[in-house]
Amino acid sequence: MSELTTRAGALDAADELAGVRKQFVLDEVVYLDGNSLGALPANVPGHVEDVVRRQWGELRIRSWGESGWWTAPERIGDRIAPLVGAAPGQIVVGDSTSVNVFKALVAAVRMAESTGSGDRDEILVDATTFPTDGYIAESAARMTGRTLRPVTPAEVPGSLSDRTAAVLLNHVDYRTGRLHDLPSLTAAVHAAGAVAVWDLCHSAGALPVGLDEHGVDLAVGCTYKYLNGGPGSPAYLYVRRDLQDRFDSPLPGWNSHAEPFGMRPAFEPAAGALRGRVGTPDILSMLALEAALEVWDGVRIEAVRAKSLALTDFFLECVAAYAPEGRVESATPVAHSERGSQVALRCDDAGDVMKRLIERGVVGDFRHPDVLRFGFTPLYVGFADVERAARVLGEVLR
Repeated sequence: MSELTTRAGALDAADELAGVRKQFVLDEVVYLDGNSLGALPANVPGHVEDVVRRQWGELRIRSWGESGWWTAPERIGDRIAPLVGAAPGQIVVGDSTSVNVFKALVAAVRMAESTGSGDRDEILVDATTFPTDGYIAESAARMTGRTLRPVTPAEVPGSLSDRTAAVLLNHVDYRTGRLHDLPSLTAAVHAAGAVAVWDLCHSAGALPVGLDEHGVDLAVGCTYKYLNGGPGSPAYLYVRRDLQDRFDSPLPGWNSHAEPFGMRPAFEPAAGALRGRVGTPDILSMLALEAALEVWDGVRIEAVRAKSLALTDFFLECVAAYAPEGRVESATPVAHSERGSQVALRCDDAGDVMKRLIERGVVGDFRHPDVLRFGFTPLYVGFADVERAARVLGEVLR
């Protein structure tokens, strides 16, 4: 038994989150792709069966009231809120991340307009963003008559001006796992009189976000990665409480009307976070998400962050020990303050290497052109998993 194997066992024995693992459906595979799709919480199938057979099958339309279907978007939003550092009443669940990015960005521009502080004719967008965010930002700019300027997060402070209406940024870079400085970037955006919109897809459920603490204006995120909500589970939208009466959604729907069943021809927005709703909630996937979030009961996000950093530190150490020199290079920052919960390794034949890893029971993913991406979900990934993954990677690379 190697020294690293022995250490992995000791680290697992001391892990305060080790007991959470049994709440997931897992097998002998080392699953390091939870940054794309989280593992299945074991309680979800039974809950979904109840939703389908009893709530839908027996109660039918009565379930909108009796089973709490109608209030699910806000109720589940309040369950997500502590994981991103938000007080209740500020998050609504529904639609996709893309739709929520559109709602948030257009609303941000409208908020900037309403201040009357200069001709704010420019939107800044993270130049390294996930492609959909860029597509949405470009469309939002055209629709609102703004100019779109892509800049890297590091360039944001020097790019802000009295022309800036809104800034759309990713908290964690999906390729490299780099964690951007949400507090200082939000402060810089505010100092310029602009509105900050954050995409939390790769940070929510992996590390503390502090939306309220840092005064973030608007934020969006998916729920199928570190929140384990299932494939295509609904996304969420955060609107800071003091901005809710100014949130002018570009997608007003009957679900966001002050009197949704009044069927009035003129739109009057609901109060609070409900303004982020649009149409009928996607109940089956939403209630699967609600069940999945039960694994967070009693879990501190600070403990999750501490384990995440320990796992990624240990993985980098094991890769350095097992991989042939010069075969891989980490694209993920070493500094904890700049690292999310994944490690990206650059490798010339990354696509082929990942296929061989998966064949040997180590599941990560490949990002074009040369990135091996490994996501570490602290709720169910252990240190023995990390050591095994690095050891198999070394064998494949040799």
